[in-house]
Amino acid sequence: MWDLRVVVERVEGRPVCGLQVGDYFEVSQSSHLTLPPGGHFCIYALAAVLPLLPAKQRALPEDDWLETDCLVACPDPDERLVMRIERTERVVLAEGELT
Repeated sequence: MWDLRVVVERVEGRPVCGLQVGDYFEVSQSSHLTLPPGGHFCIYALAAVLPLLPAKQRALPEDDWLETDCLVACPDPDERLVMRIERTERVVLAEGELT
């Protein structure tokens, strides 16, 4: 299983949610979401990326599109915020610890 970091890669439009390039959150131990101290993350951007996180946490076949694609767009058409999902550290968890 992989720990992940979701980073704001670019904002191509009007930055209405207050996120800036480089802002991020991390997912560790399968289900722990953390932000840097004083950080925030837009719930709509979060909602866009959440469905992809469980797949990016797991080993995927080489030909799976999620193995190579890592960009996710926020649904706000005026903001055009793009996030990047990064695998940060491979971790081994006991099956009973997984959600």
